[in-house]
Amino acid sequence: MASFDRELKRLLDFGHLEKPVQTHLKNVYSTLALSLMVAAVGAYVHLFTDLMQAGLLSVIGAIAMLLLLVSTPHQPGNEKKRLGFMAGFAFLTGIGLGPIMDMVLMIDPSIIPTAFLGTAIIFICFSLSALYNRDRKFLFLGGLLFSGLSWMLMLGLANIFFRSTMIFKAELYIGFLIMCGFVLYDTQLIIEKRRRGDEDFIWHSLDLFVDFVNIFRRLMIILATRENDKKKRRD
Repeated sequence: MASFDRELKRLLDFGHLEKPVQTHLKNVYSTLALSLMVAAVGAYVHLFTDLMQAGLLSVIGAIAMLLLLVSTPHQPGNEKKRLGFMAGFAFLTGIGLGPIMDMVLMIDPSIIPTAFLGTAIIFICFSLSALYNRDRKFLFLGGLLFSGLSWMLMLGLANIFFRSTMIFKAELYIGFLIMCGFVLYDTQLIIEKRRRGDEDFIWHSLDLFVDFVNIFRRLMIILATRENDKKKRRD
């Protein structure tokens, strides 16, 4: 047990990061964990209750929460209010995942926990890679990642007309890799922003929350597509 504790402490040793940065990251990841739990509640509400369902109103509500979060300045007196806006955005985002989860449940219910576990492992591994890296090299991924997003958007628009399975899968897998890359980029960007005096941990947690949700959504679709293809081949 003592050996395990030593290994754990060594694994979580971020001594190269300044104390204010470490404190900031604790706040960021605490807010992220809270947001993910609220999003899970939102998904549960869509799947198993009739209280709220994903639709145009939930999308408008999520956008409204995001705008309120942006427009409310980061000040000590506004912290609880902004956390509420963040929680509202997370809850409505979870509801927005409902239709995809409905589809996945019809194919194989085990895909959802598998996708969540896979997303958590990917997110933790990429986050640790970014946190341990000392030379901030992942910040240079920004241009490549945003260019990739532009190409993904064009592929998605083109596929509205072509309806190609190959284009769909290419956009799906490339998008998955890009979202994983954003975990590296956003983590190091948060560190750099804090070093330059930006203490808005709620907004920084939003970046990581969006990364996590996007990876989870795409991983669910990838696993569901594979399972569906297997069923078709068996039939």
